[in-house]
Amino acid sequence: MRAIIPVAGVGSRLRPHTYTVPKVLLNVAGKPIIGHILDKVIQAGFTEATIIIGYLGEMIKEYVLEHYTIKVDFVEQEERLGLGHAIYLSRHTISRSPILIILGDTIFDVDLAAMMSGQGTTLGVKRVEDPRRFGVAEVENGFIARLVEKPEEPKSHLAVVGLYYIHQPQVLVECLKEMIKANARTKGEFQLTDALQMMIERGERMQTFDVEGWYDCGKPETLLSTNQHLLSTYPDPAPRPGVVIRPPAFISPEARVENSIIGPNTTVAAGAVVQNSVVVNSIISEGAVLQDALLRDSIVGSNAHVRGNFKQINIGDSSELLFS
Repeated sequence: MRAIIPVAGVGSRLRPHTYTVPKVLLNVAGKPIIGHILDKVIQAGFTEATIIIGYLGEMIKEYVLEHYTIKVDFVEQEERLGLGHAIYLSRHTISRSPILIILGDTIFDVDLAAMMSGQGTTLGVKRVEDPRRFGVAEVENGFIARLVEKPEEPKSHLAVVGLYYIHQPQVLVECLKEMIKANARTKGEFQLTDALQMMIERGERMQTFDVEGWYDCGKPETLLSTNQHLLSTYPDPAPRPGVVIRPPAFISPEARVENSIIGPNTTVAAGAVVQNSVVVNSIISEGAVLQDALLRDSIVGSNAHVRGNFKQINIGDSSELLFS
């Protein structure tokens, strides 16, 4: 089975971190976002993946090849022309066997095997209060009748969350080809939602699958919220001399923590150094150094150096912030 994972986006809402690191390599609960996604699809039995890269794509490629043995094809999306365009670029990696498309900016807590157990195409959905920011599924008699991308006046509260099990992927490729040939765009982009609607109009029967565990990683506050959720499923960290650990928390075995209080809801990644500090609900990324600080609700980028009595910061990679 093959998973298609688009990760070409810039991640502008997560700046300054994404100036130097692609969004999917940001650390959440001890590993990059793309690591959580790949672990999930491998656990579900997938043996092949197509990863669609763009912005800082070589960094993603390097990480995946270093840490995973699953067969991966990398496809570059040089122009950001929408999710439908990204999937179309990967068409040469798609056979007639069913595929799973899983968006690379979200972490899911879902039983993929159950989602793929039906006989036809299945889309992951979640009921939301304001569906205008999402693709929306309108259901009639147990099947999806219409899919609408970011409707101004939604007729359904079922948001399409970024999980698509496509039973006949060649039909999807044909619909995407027609859209791109006709330059049929919605809100300036080639939308996957529009191609799926074309499939419905050609007789494809699509069902929905409820996804409660849908964790956004698109903004600093949602990244911290996702970190908190994932840590709540982890075992308590091993005790360390001179360190008070308040679970849930993750401290990499390759991190150095001295005379500090860590947690709750805190990740300290590999290579980080934390000394004489209190850290709550925060992410300390790879190689970061934190000294003499009281930190809450913060993200410290890779190889950044922070010293002083800050209470909340959002500092990018290889930065230095001192307070005396």
